[in-house]
Amino acid sequence: MGIKKKSKVSAQFNMSSLTDIIFLLLIFFMLTSSLIIPNALNLKLPGKSRVPPTVTQKPTNISISSNGNYSINGKRLNLVNLDKAIKQIKDSGRDVSITIAPHPRVANEHVVAVLDIAFRYRVETVLTEYR
Repeated sequence: MGIKKKSKVSAQFNMSSLTDIIFLLLIFFMLTSSLIIPNALNLKLPGKSRVPPTVTQKPTNISISSNGNYSINGKRLNLVNLDKAIKQIKDSGRDVSITIAPHPRVANEHVVAVLDIAFRYRVETVLTEYR
């Protein structure tokens, strides 16, 4: 008497549950990536604008020399006094924008320090070439 086994092992893999998991992960990462702040510094990049900018007054010029010395409109300051000067300009009640002109050989930490001060006081900042 031949006894036959009724249970056969199937070698097929069901992909439907795997696609559900992939779509759930895709939705999760899309939602969480929108929560990340794309621009940590308040930096205006050049580009086309539909509305022409209205310039109310001349921007404040900050230059950084190759050895890390700061100057605001030609007057040399250290970082602490630069912070006070930007705060004083911001507290004057007018729209403030500054241009930062770093020397090509200056360390990035000096530029970031000025950008950090501008970000703290919510001042519009533009990077320009060193003059």
